[in-house]
Parts: sequence; C-alpha cells; structure tokens
Amino acid sequence: MAKENGESSDGSWKKHVDDIKNIFDFKEVLGTGAFSEVVMAREKATGKMVAIKCIPKKALKGKETSIENEIAVLRKIKHENIVALEDIYESSNHLYLIMQLVSGGELFDRIVEKGFYTEMDASRLIRQVLDAVNYLHTMGIVHRDLKPENLLYFSPHDESKIMISDFGLSKMEGTGDVMATACGTPGYVAPEVLAQRPYSKAVDCWSIGVIAYILLCGYPPFYDENDSKLFEQILKADYEFDAPYWDDISDSAKDFISSLMEKDPEKRFICDQALQHPWIAGDTALCKNIHESVSRQMRKNFAKSKWRQAFNATAVIRHMRRLQLGTSFGSSVHNTVSNPQSRAPAKSQSVDCAPLSPKDFILSKLNILFLCCVLLLLFVLYHSTLINFYFGLLVKMSPFSIK
Repeated sequence: MAKENGESSDGSWKKHVDDIKNIFDFKEVLGTGAFSEVVMAREKATGKMVAIKCIPKKALKGKETSIENEIAVLRKIKHENIVALEDIYESSNHLYLIMQLVSGGELFDRIVEKGFYTEMDASRLIRQVLDAVNYLHTMGIVHRDLKPENLLYFSPHDESKIMISDFGLSKMEGTGDVMATACGTPGYVAPEVLAQRPYSKAVDCWSIGVIAYILLCGYPPFYDENDSKLFEQILKADYEFDAPYWDDISDSAKDFISSLMEKDPEKRFICDQALQHPWIAGDTALCKNIHESVSRQMRKNFAKSKWRQAFNATAVIRHMRRLQLGTSFGSSVHNTVSNPQSRAPAKSQSVDCAPLSPKDFILSKLNILFLCCVLLLLFVLYHSTLINFYFGLLVKMSPFSIK
C-alpha cells in the first residue's frame, strides 16, 4: 500500500506501493505506446474513474530524463483544457502516472460523427487550444508536439470542452538548455525545428495553425509520400488554400491561419495575438455548414489512422539526417502540389531525432556484420551442397567406381 503521507521515504513525490491493484481496479486498456500502456481504472476508496499510465522501469533505462521531464511539467500545470496529473505511484517494477480520465474521444472522430459543423465550431475549438497553450507559454512550457491526436474531448456530451494531452516531448524554457532538438511529429513541426535551428514557443503556434487548417478542409497543408519532399514543403512554408475546398471558407480564417503558419518565427503570431484575431475574438467566423466537405476529406485522409502509421519513426530520423537542410532553401521548389483528394496521412508518430549514441552506433554496425556473416554462411552451405552432389555424380559415372 502507499505510504500514508503520500510520499516515499526519501521525501520524493512518488508514492511507494507493493501492488497498484490494491488501490485501483483495472478495467480496460485505453491505449499503448512504445514504452507504456494506459489503462482505465477505478480508485477503490472513492470509486473515481481515472486513466493510469503504466511504465515498466526496464523500459525507462536510458530514458529517465524524458519521463522525469514529463512529470515535472505535468506537476506544474493546472488548466481546465489540459489533462491533469493527479498522482504518482511507484512499485519495484513500474512507475504509475494517475491521470484525469477523458472519455469524449479524439477530435477528428467527433467532427466526422457530427451532422452539422461550421467555421464557428472550428473557431471555438481553436480558441480553447490557444487558451491552454497561452497558459503553458506563460508558465514557460513549450509543448512541442501539438497535433490532432493529442486533442481529446473531455466527455461524450455535445458541448464538451477540448483537452490537450501527452507532454512527453514538452520542455520548460529558462532551464539553461537551448531548444534545438529536432522533435515532434512530421507534418506538424515548424520550419525552424526541421532546420535544426534554436527555436522557441513559436513552434507551438505553427502547429496550431496546421490544426486549424485541417479543421477547415479535412486534409493537411503538407503531404508527400517522400519524406524529404515533405520536409522541403515545410521548410519553405509551401502550402495553398486549394479550390474548391477553400472556396466557402472566409478570408478572415485564411488570414488567421497565415498569421500562425508564418515561416519566420519572429513574424509569426504568438498566442496572445492569435486570441485577439477577429476570427477568434470577433464575429468573422462563418456559420455555414461545411460538414459534408470537411468530413468527407477527414474520412478519406484520416480514416485509417487507427491501424496504419504513415510516418515510420525510423524512416523519418534517417531522412532528416540524410536531408541536406543547408541546400534545401536554395534548391528548386517542389512544383507538383499533391491533390488534396489523394492525400492520405494516417495516425502520426512523434519522434525525437536526437543523434545516435556511440553505443547505438556500434550495435547497428554489429547487427549489419552479423547479417553479412549469416548470408556468407548460407552461401557457403549452398555451394558446398552443390559440390558434393556433382562429385557424387562423377564417382557413380566413373568406370573405376566400385560396384
């Protein structure tokens, strides 16, 4: 059982427990990640439903800094549109993050299920996201991985609020570290992140612009099957408001998106400015029903998100390292703009594109060497079998062979 004072014997914020199931009844699995599993559970003492992020300690080896950072950020924030960290438990084998349970589902799924959807609805959604991100920025926190999959509805009710989740890549400014790590999700990251230049909280504002773009047309502003070409589009902020998908969208909405998806982070709107834009604070968001067009595109472009990942993390890292970012700005513009109807990005995967450690580099080389040895052995075995076959045949055909 957890210690009564709510802290471990060393005074840390983790509560030690022998068996977490003495405190919580585990229900169903809500999701799985690369290093963790999220389970819906009921607290036995109060009957309260929560989401528990279960992280095996063996999976934390070498990643302690990342999870400590996520916990430090979550313990610092409290906002109505941000999924809250309610408690932390630790056993001999696991770390358990007790999170606020949100049950309303993912953003795009809810929009597709609606029968009526307008610019005004999109504006209200984005206003909530801006409020929450503005709060984070005021606290000196940069999320760094804002994307539709991390925006969840609090409850199934029609008027449910939107919640921001997943702070695994978040970063606190003012810690002395310059943010320059290429991390986030391809398609939503700002140009300066891909260019591996030092960046700031402006990267979150770019991501909000990308999300707003998708909310109004149903497809992403950047997409290409070739990752290098995708990155080149982002580096140049090479996007358009394609006809006929944007014909019924207001100029105010386009201006709002352009202000956030500004290539130069110094000229890009910050959250305060975005919150004052007429499309958010005024009455320029149209009330025309755009559900049919937007939901059709969302079904086409995001329907397979639950079973297919368009961006393989390993491939992205490889392409980012191979991509000559210094020459990308001087190369010719990728002139062929993908047809929005043919774009099919699926559930995106966040990646932190840090350099390979010496240990990982050596292991990768040893794997290649081992594979080469196996292939060589198979080659030798194959040819030795052929030699034995033909030698036996010659012996049988020889007049000197023993009958």
